[in-house]
Amino acid sequence: MNIADELQKLQQLHQSGAISDNEFALAKAKLLNGSTVAQPGAAAPLEASWDGPETQEQQTRQWACLLHLSIGAGFAVPIAGLAVPIAIWQLKKSELPGIDAHGKNAVNWIISKLIYFVICLVLCFVFIGIPLLIALGVVAVIFPMVAAIKANNGEVWKYPMAITFVK
Repeated sequence: MNIADELQKLQQLHQSGAISDNEFALAKAKLLNGSTVAQPGAAAPLEASWDGPETQEQQTRQWACLLHLSIGAGFAVPIAGLAVPIAIWQLKKSELPGIDAHGKNAVNWIISKLIYFVICLVLCFVFIGIPLLIALGVVAVIFPMVAAIKANNGEVWKYPMAITFVK
């Protein structure tokens, strides 16, 4: 395979989203400098260097982990815990199809958590709401962390106590 063929294949990988801009620039520079020219009988360097599905799987895991962890942004900036996960989900679900299930689970949890919060506030008038608010605060921290760890391992974790609004 000559350099022109390898550059064309590299461009196709870049346009399909299999490799990032930085990876494209590095690989292009290596090709043009002659450090990765294929030797007769050797495997093509681009085929050995980048495997589209593995890269996409890794990106899906990273973005899904970030999506779940971004729910915690609501503790610093109240609306961010709702807006950031939804934004990540909507922006990445067409590029990385595996994000869709994580986004749906996260949104279902966020909506359920808000409903539980309102119920706990109402129950504060009969004093049972205070310990329930504390328990809700604990699971509001723990559940996204567990979901992020599971997402990083390639699993889709359905939040316990989440009501299914988005299917």
